[in-house]
Amino acid sequence: MFYQDKILTCKECGSEFVFTAGQQEFFAEKGFTNEPSRCPECRAARKARQGNGQRRHDFRSGPRQMYRAVCSQCGMVTEVPFEPRGDRPVYCRDCYNSMKVRSYR
Repeated sequence: MFYQDKILTCKECGSEFVFTAGQQEFFAEKGFTNEPSRCPECRAARKARQGNGQRRHDFRSGPRQMYRAVCSQCGMVTEVPFEPRGDRPVYCRDCYNSMKVRSYR
């Protein structure tokens, strides 16, 4: 299909912006059926207001806190995303994954 640059009007600020042939081709490849309704500046501002593309329900504001622990099965030192209390076993990633596989068989 042959694409040509289009001039569109931003629904937020009212300015005109170019929807390039390359962008149109990209949209078509991804299966997008709607043209962009905001200019690149308004899209970037909206994305920044919503947390730089993070999901809205993602309440964490930074990297996940990790805690050192000793795997209850193999004894290897590992890191887990929760603080071990000592009353339940803690497993490294490999032991945990091998236990998940075994439980489904």
